[in-house]
Amino acid sequence: MRILFVGAECAPFFKTGGLGDVMGALPNQLAKDGDEVGVALPLYQDIPEKYREKLVYQGNFYVPVGWRDQYCGIFTLEMNGVKYFFIDNEYYFKRPGIYGYYDDGERYAFFQQAVIMMMERYNFIPNILHCNDYHTSFIPFLLREKWGFVSAYSGIKTVLTIHNLEFQGKYDAKTLPNFFGLGYEWFDNGTVRFNNDVNWMKTGILYADRVTTVSPSYAEEIQTPEFGQGLDGILRSVSYKLNGILNGIDFDKYNPATDPIIKVRYDVNHLKHKRRDKNDLQKTVGLPVVANVPVIGMVTRLTAQKGCQLLLEELDNILQFNVQVVILGNGDQYYENALREIAARHEDKLKLVLAFDVKLAQKIYAGADAFLMPSAFEPCGLSQLIALRYGTLPIVHQIGGLADTVWVYDKTKNEGDGFGFREFNGYQMVEAIKKMLDLYHEKEKWAKCQRIAMKSDFSWKNSASKYQWMYGELLG
Repeated sequence: MRILFVGAECAPFFKTGGLGDVMGALPNQLAKDGDEVGVALPLYQDIPEKYREKLVYQGNFYVPVGWRDQYCGIFTLEMNGVKYFFIDNEYYFKRPGIYGYYDDGERYAFFQQAVIMMMERYNFIPNILHCNDYHTSFIPFLLREKWGFVSAYSGIKTVLTIHNLEFQGKYDAKTLPNFFGLGYEWFDNGTVRFNNDVNWMKTGILYADRVTTVSPSYAEEIQTPEFGQGLDGILRSVSYKLNGILNGIDFDKYNPATDPIIKVRYDVNHLKHKRRDKNDLQKTVGLPVVANVPVIGMVTRLTAQKGCQLLLEELDNILQFNVQVVILGNGDQYYENALREIAARHEDKLKLVLAFDVKLAQKIYAGADAFLMPSAFEPCGLSQLIALRYGTLPIVHQIGGLADTVWVYDKTKNEGDGFGFREFNGYQMVEAIKKMLDLYHEKEKWAKCQRIAMKSDFSWKNSASKYQWMYGELLG
């Protein structure tokens, strides 16, 4: 198969979250499995110099963005069997960061049209065109309704993956002529309209040949008013083509047996070495080095989506237990300030690091005993998968991908690899933490759960095979 992925971010070039991780890992795995894979991305100014200097200029053309003709340069880079196409336009992309600009709609309107025009010009016409999130979700519509006359494109099947339904690409009706050179009839007849906006995500959901989300539970949840962000009715209407495929993690990168960052490497047969990583974590963050006190770690964005309101409600209470807590992350100023105040009251039990620190994150995954992830909603989540890989038992709100990946401990059967709570409130979260604390002191049972966690297979190879099956179904 020839597959072209299109997205707004991609590791290792630039990323802000899970979308970038998926765009980096899934194409690599498919290429490793023998598929011909391309990835189309904007050429942002923040691309690391070591990759920029390897870019090969292929040529340029002009993209009509409404009444403007905008320059589009094409650069390519081949790496790990994947061909990357970088869409160059300095007016749109020579800026720090990725998102958050007043003209994001125009920027990604240009990008989507540039990708479609590039495919024929540079001889990469895929069997499967795999779009990701709202920044690329208008492509299935444009491919059929604006570029339907291109016979070379007639056999392309489109897939849209929803990584986070909260962001939908909502724009004024004037953007149809101003960005795409299209008439208002598509708005007037309701095709692209939702709540009196042009809604890219809604349009992509209707036009894509297959719609996927990043976990089976999230695929079910977004068909309900509680999690559907207004689009639940649309999603229910296309449930026949909607399914969830769990994200994976890079098992080579996240491997406690080979991780160069952690103090002492270990595997499922040498779990006792994990204790030395715990000592190292305690020393690194300045907590008392005590072996028999459980350490709860968090690596998170400090936002309401990640459950920080529960944290503020209950953290003082949690710290009354014989426990230590390490929180790494940054985000909303309100949560940062409130957590600073709590940390000041519990200097010997709570360490708060307001930063994005990859090395410290690895030390937390390896050195903590448990990993707290009380997200209000979580399409998939990667942190709990990494924690499981390192034998650090997750404590999660049983929602979305967290429900699909964490096997909540059953005391009667003495089975499981984590702890969970179904109702989103502080009391239930604390009850789950108490269950963790009870089990922690039963060393043999705790070690059994760690071994189950470390043997679970959330590798990209497993996930990629499900995508390959879906692509095969689409191509018949």
